[in-house]
Amino acid sequence: MAWLRRMGAEVTGYSLAPETAPNLSRLLGLVDGGASVLGDIRDAAGLAAVVARVRPQLVLHMAAQALVRRSYAAPLETFEINVQGTLRVLEALRGSPGLEAVLVVTSDKVYENDGSGRFFIETDRLGGSDPYSASKAACEIATASFARSFGGELGAVATARAGNVIGGGDWSADRIVPDLWRAQQAGRPVSLRYPLATRPWQHVLEPIAGYLDFMEALALGLREPTLNFGPPDERPETVSAVAEAFQSAYGARGLGWEQAPGVHLKEAPTLAINAGRAAGLLPWRPRLSAAEAITWTAQWYAAFDAGVDMAAFTAAQIAAYEDRLA
Repeated sequence: MAWLRRMGAEVTGYSLAPETAPNLSRLLGLVDGGASVLGDIRDAAGLAAVVARVRPQLVLHMAAQALVRRSYAAPLETFEINVQGTLRVLEALRGSPGLEAVLVVTSDKVYENDGSGRFFIETDRLGGSDPYSASKAACEIATASFARSFGGELGAVATARAGNVIGGGDWSADRIVPDLWRAQQAGRPVSLRYPLATRPWQHVLEPIAGYLDFMEALALGLREPTLNFGPPDERPETVSAVAEAFQSAYGARGLGWEQAPGVHLKEAPTLAINAGRAAGLLPWRPRLSAAEAITWTAQWYAAFDAGVDMAAFTAAQIAAYEDRLA
């Protein structure tokens, strides 16, 4: 929302109230004023009222239960939000005057992962063993069904699958960067469940840039059902390597990491996606290496801990990324 406002767009957000304190929405002033509506995507009446009032031209749907470990604790809630919630969003949008395109963001975890470490492409088989991954795969199928059945009432409809996103302002549970920040505040090594697991790490501004390019292309006539958005074509970094690079960039050398004790819920040991199709169809391509993505993220948290104005700091990082785009 901050980047779209910077571009001059008229933006309305619809989401639950932030769960964490601190949180990025309040740091950037995004929850103030009528442009941000607090609501649940499972609330059909609430969604319909906002759509009728706003009459959106473009819709970027990112609301989700996005945590793998939480999906094990609350599988029905995860499926309800990620599948039924998405369908309620699409149903509310049907027939909205002036609607040109809808982009539903899912996940790189929608693919049936055989553990080989190969880079998944958009036509690979969907699957998912944990409730989060399976719910996002189901969301893909449900969205494609609505696109085929009601495309004339929704404009262009597509999905976007992004690699593991890092960046400033995340304080969620069970994510590597917030865990690193909390460990630093406590002055202890970070506990890692799967230190050798690999993921396609990318800075949050990378896929957002891709989503905006994709929506613009859809509105101008592109008919592409889904695209991957991921880091440059390089081998994904391990969780432990990300932890060490973050600590070094932040200035917290010496804390290190430790193996989290106990038996842990199943997670895919390897994951990688190929974003070549997006780079070929859109003016988008990755601008930051994995090392740069980690450094930018660590610098954001270091600035926050130093008491810097984070709205201004975030705007400066967006401006620096725009320089890369140019």
